[in-house]
Amino acid sequence: MSIDQVYHSSFIDDDSITKACGCPLLPLKTHIKGPAPASDPDKADIVDEAITFFRANVFFKNFHVKIPADKLLIYLTSYINIALRRLEGCRTLAVGTKAIIELGLEKVPVPGEPGFPFPGLFTLPLSQEEAG
Repeated sequence: MSIDQVYHSSFIDDDSITKACGCPLLPLKTHIKGPAPASDPDKADIVDEAITFFRANVFFKNFHVKIPADKLLIYLTSYINIALRRLEGCRTLAVGTKAIIELGLEKVPVPGEPGFPFPGLFTLPLSQEEAG
């Protein structure tokens, strides 16, 4: 399989988009306040894109990053994979929901910390605020 067959993000790199560790903080469809801006609920966001491309992209060992949004797509693909593994043994919706909520509450290592899954893909945070 060629690396040209992977699905890349459709989000265009724009200097007006805030970045953290070289990763764009793209608009998200959410009601939770955070560092990413809110997205139009009728448009696909980067999470929708990661879910749509997950099945195809998960088969590739190599992924050539063309734009900064591809870094986020790679990270989200990995997160979806982790979430699916957590759901494997869940027999009910309540148990699955609890497992996903617990995953969301776990401390996530940032670039430069032990356990960060993609060393070299993201730049190191310049401040504690950027790391957060």
